Amino acid sequence: MDFDVSSDWHVADPYGFLRRLRREHPVFRSEHLGAYVLTRHADVRAAYGDPGRFSSEGSLTISRSLTEQTREKLGEHGSFLSSFVANVDPPDHTRLRRSVSRAFTPRAVAAMEQRFRELNEDLLDRIEARGEADFVRDLGHEPSVKLTARFIGVPEADEAFVRAHVKDWFQLFLSPQPAERQLVLADSFLEYLDYVDRLVAARAREPRDDFTSLMTGLIGKELSHREVVELISTILLGGNDTVPNQLGNSVLRLLREGIWPVPPDKLTAAVEECMRIDGASLGSFRYATADISLHGVSIPAGSLVLLSTDSAAHDEAVFAHPDTFDLDRPNADGHMVFGYGIHFCVGAALGRLQLRTALEVLGQRLPGLRLVPGPVVYRKSIVGRGLTELPVKW
Repeated sequence: MDFDVSSDWHVADPYGFLRRLRREHPVFRSEHLGAYVLTRHADVRAAYGDPGRFSSEGSLTISRSLTEQTREKLGEHGSFLSSFVANVDPPDHTRLRRSVSRAFTPRAVAAMEQRFRELNEDLLDRIEARGEADFVRDLGHEPSVKLTARFIGVPEADEAFVRAHVKDWFQLFLSPQPAERQLVLADSFLEYLDYVDRLVAARAREPRDDFTSLMTGLIGKELSHREVVELISTILLGGNDTVPNQLGNSVLRLLREGIWPVPPDKLTAAVEECMRIDGASLGSFRYATADISLHGVSIPAGSLVLLSTDSAAHDEAVFAHPDTFDLDRPNADGHMVFGYGIHFCVGAALGRLQLRTALEVLGQRLPGLRLVPGPVVYRKSIVGRGLTELPVKW
């Protein structure tokens, strides 16, 4: 079946198609993805909760698509992310999650709210007088990027370098690329690794109050050097990509629905319903560890499987009138955008805090925010849904 999640029509509005799939083909093989796809909420949730049959081991990257020349250039680094917490099963997953959770205690997350609020206020101090902007480029990224950099311990002078190189390794390992482009991205990735290695070494010599220092202190005890590098890298990706994408999707939805600014008592509900109806994540990949039969479809052992949280969040069996935006929806937080079970995102509380705070500050400072008429363009990606630009005025 043709299931090209990076096609223009799919990234723009996939939900009618996904509705038909849930009804007629709840499990199917996508030749484009080279994977079986689970579309119903109950099946996606069950697969998340069954790591014995749906394994995370090696499921996050698409490094198998790298050319031989690219593999030679990358050498031992060609399997990047293989040790990341979302890419392994217990007992390694349990050990890694225990270590990284130390940095995401409720107190630590709450302490970041004021800093993130200040970053948003500072940005608006510089932009508000313009009266117009591209939300994606000018408003949606900077506060999240800066907060993540500070959390990790990246100096302000290095933020632009890190952002560019994180984008490159994301494309290299998480999005199919032509052979020539792979080599360019591989060079960028090796530069990035060298930078992170130097950052880890610097914190080993002189620890500071940041995530890198905390994790570096565990090298040789609970974590390996490579695991620390991969943890740093994936958190940087979240701050540079996932959260900004979700914020852009959310602002577009709220403006289209005429719910702006969001009433203060509805901010938490707005965040959950925006993530449910316009999530920035398409889902998670897993490998079948045994032959699995589901809804009459046989999934052979070793097959790649996509758990489509995007479809699950619109499942009529769970969410009444799923394509209607409803700030009073009682179960909006059942969307699984942050995963489920043992792989529930350890940074979920921080992501929610950022979205809630950004919507609050933007609503206070730009109550007249409105869309500029014109087409809305989404980026093409097999792992996430986000806007390439969003012209706005106020």
